[in-house]
Amino acid sequence: MKYKPYQAPLYEALLHYQKSGNRSFHVPGHKNGQAYRVLMNTGNRKQHGSSDVMPAAAFLDMMQMDVTEITGTDDLHHPEGVILGAQQLAADCFGAEESFFLVGGSTAGNLAMLLTVCDEPKSIVLVQRNVHKSVIHGLMLAGARAVFLEPHVDPSSGLAVMPSVETVRAAVQAYPEAKGVLVTLPNYYGMGADLKPIADICHGAGMPLLVDEAHGAHYGQHPELPASALSCGADGVVQSTHKMLSAFTMGAMLHIQGPLLNRSLLRQRLAMVQSSSPSYPVMASLDLARRLLHVQGADTFTAGLAAVDAFKRGLAELPRFQLLQPVQALQQEPPAEAEPADGGNKAADASRRPTAPPAAAMPSAVGYTAQDPFKAVIYDGAGVLSGYGLQQQLEAYGCVPEMSDERYVVLLFSLGSTRSDAEHLLQALERISQANENELRQSLNESSTQAAKKAVHYISTWNNLLDPSVDSFSEPIVFSLQPISEKDTAKVELEDCAGYRSAEMIIPYPPGIPLLYAGERISPAAVKRIQLLRDEGARFHGAADDTLRSLKVMKEGQS
Repeated sequence: MKYKPYQAPLYEALLHYQKSGNRSFHVPGHKNGQAYRVLMNTGNRKQHGSSDVMPAAAFLDMMQMDVTEITGTDDLHHPEGVILGAQQLAADCFGAEESFFLVGGSTAGNLAMLLTVCDEPKSIVLVQRNVHKSVIHGLMLAGARAVFLEPHVDPSSGLAVMPSVETVRAAVQAYPEAKGVLVTLPNYYGMGADLKPIADICHGAGMPLLVDEAHGAHYGQHPELPASALSCGADGVVQSTHKMLSAFTMGAMLHIQGPLLNRSLLRQRLAMVQSSSPSYPVMASLDLARRLLHVQGADTFTAGLAAVDAFKRGLAELPRFQLLQPVQALQQEPPAEAEPADGGNKAADASRRPTAPPAAAMPSAVGYTAQDPFKAVIYDGAGVLSGYGLQQQLEAYGCVPEMSDERYVVLLFSLGSTRSDAEHLLQALERISQANENELRQSLNESSTQAAKKAVHYISTWNNLLDPSVDSFSEPIVFSLQPISEKDTAKVELEDCAGYRSAEMIIPYPPGIPLLYAGERISPAAVKRIQLLRDEGARFHGAADDTLRSLKVMKEGQS
């Protein structure tokens, strides 16, 4: 049956079931919520002290749509009816040849894509280094070998975006047998760049381009939004429909186009990594989220973008708080006072923000040219409040950010945001600014000599990928489900680790981009960088030795 864009076939099937009044002699055991409804009469339930928690009416109503694979509701793993129709409508809406509903978030899609392209043991995949943990888990499940591509780091913000065109081209030429390339776009901060040149390089080598577009399900759906990965030529794209559109949490989609992915194998892999009892409310929410976009088109985002615009206009009147945006003149020389300290780290100005790296460390193509307008990334330009501190103060005023780090706070707007939300946020920032007036004054009165001294000695974990001596991609690193045995490892003093393979992940945090993966050979440059960060007090995750005086490495002959 051919469905129209204004229809929501799966959701409508659940409505029909809800209204049918049929008796349930199938799972789930709550029997359309009857297990709780019988207890709504207080005489039918036991009291436990002062606690009397019962499902709200809306929750009980949802239970009437929480069904399983019965006549009329189709089967996610062998769709022939309403689920097939809903997925076909999704493909039409998002510009794919074929779309698949995911009930385990983008995690399920990343796992399935990697298990599809890695169709033989020790397959090589070219992977952006700063990826979501689900990608690492997919490499482990596939028993793959990963060549990690260093992401471009925006010199103005110090934030990692995605690998440069030059890095991808060099890696593809070095490993023509690779099964594919996987990148993340946009990052958590809404930052991105043009994906089309990378897609062209991949396709020229006969490799599929896989994109973790978890935070970009809305891309390409409005003139003010960046282009979607599919429109740039990606072959497989995972989107978290619940993040930036209107699906329930865990609702995501996998979109496919072109001949480079084995779709039969992909369906098999999806059946492996997804539940055999998928949530019908989650799938119905995907159907409804698609319908909203399909019917309303670009107007879907009108109110949300108006809220963003109102926030940005108001923020301009609060000069203390700055907004992260792409800087076009990335090739500017760093200021004279920002001389690099020992080890190649870059200086920062008095507000602790990193300055531009040397030209040798920068790709010829600009690495940060697009910003998701719905991700408003702000920071305290006076350097008084860290990102963590600013988040805590915002939450005290009833504004809950998406995330924060040592410098930035990410404020996530969406199609559901309102001008009222923006006004409340601006009021909170104004109060925070006033409450911190004394600290601000003290910061601004700091002598220029002290500020310059801080700048020269500031060590940023965000710039740990800017050392020009570090290769733009790694050698192949073996991933496996087999844990590294303690008997095969040894503790070696950090300064003596070069040449060994690491037996642990070494992750400066923030930003959480691994300097070393388990199994990766430790280079002299990596040792030098770890020493520098350690000596300046940076925090690390993953290391057995909290002091970073030693690393756990694989004994000679172990791999």
